Amino acid sequence: MEERFSLKDHLFNPSKVAFLARSIANVHPAFEQEKFQKEVVQAFPQLELKERIAHIRQCLRHFLPADYQEATAVLLQALPTPLNEELTDNDFGDFIYAPFSDFVANYGCSREHLAFSLEAIKEITKRFSAEYAIRFFINAFPEETMATLLQWANDSNYHVRRLCSEGSRPKLPWAQKIHTSANDALPILHQLYADNTRFVTRSVANHLNDIAKIEPELVLETLKNWQASDRQSEVEMSFITKHSLRTLIKMGHPEALRMLGFGNSANIHLSALQFNTRAKVGDTLSFSFELSSNETKTVAVDYILYFQNKQGLMTSKKVFKLQTLVLSPSAPQTLSKRHVFRPNMTTRQLYAGIHQIDIQVNGTVLNSFQFELEV
Repeated sequence: MEERFSLKDHLFNPSKVAFLARSIANVHPAFEQEKFQKEVVQAFPQLELKERIAHIRQCLRHFLPADYQEATAVLLQALPTPLNEELTDNDFGDFIYAPFSDFVANYGCSREHLAFSLEAIKEITKRFSAEYAIRFFINAFPEETMATLLQWANDSNYHVRRLCSEGSRPKLPWAQKIHTSANDALPILHQLYADNTRFVTRSVANHLNDIAKIEPELVLETLKNWQASDRQSEVEMSFITKHSLRTLIKMGHPEALRMLGFGNSANIHLSALQFNTRAKVGDTLSFSFELSSNETKTVAVDYILYFQNKQGLMTSKKVFKLQTLVLSPSAPQTLSKRHVFRPNMTTRQLYAGIHQIDIQVNGTVLNSFQFELEV
């Protein structure tokens, strides 16, 4: 039987811990690397990924000097050279350094250590993103931290620039909630949207997409101003706009649809709908339909899946992107989809019973069907 891939074991394992311990001992000979490795690794079987980060951080606290700044100075000396600045995308660095920024966030987020800790975060993020750690400081010292991030938005290192946008996102996945308003980070985004690095501009777009869930009009106004400024290339501005509006497009927001070149759903017809009436968890549900139009139109086609809860009510839903295409008169197009119902999802519990799918075109539901899910 094929062994299941374990992300937590891939990122945090005995060899990674040994490497980390050697790096620290090389700059701080008093560090008891063998005892550190043993204490870290023996707890791994009972810990999930984020718990392993916290556990390593706690072990570092135990084996490093008691003075916070002295201990952090050791960690900074143990860092490798910064990540390759000639790259432009998807270079997160090595997860084994995540406990370093966690150390700073948990033990150095105080008025006494603020300036020192922020500089430490800046150095660590050049090796592995400190986007989770910086949120401790945004919440504890919002004015000082946001002012610092605005300065860092001009830094020569694109990992530092990305941190300014990513760390201040309103809805950063798996991160603690921050209490600043959507407007507070706009000066940072105004600086970074013109960046020449996709790693940074993708973060800016993800940040705007977060804001769109709270204040959609603010996002639309911001994008219009950016488009009019001509500070970003047409290709990259198009990417930012499309990526920023993806949630509003799924919601069928009229102005967002217009901004991306989609019209309304008038004169678009859906026919020949076919679908399975039953599906099983671990298997797929197949459906297909035909779209036609009396005029040439660019259309965004999505489907909305309504899930049944434990009480047998369809109270939650999720929008899935299906396809973007151009419809021409007298040229109908057939679309099909096989939706996989994955078992043991960490984000949603699937329950047996009647579920529903709406087919949405340019923000308007044109047809629906129900099916029974078997668990």
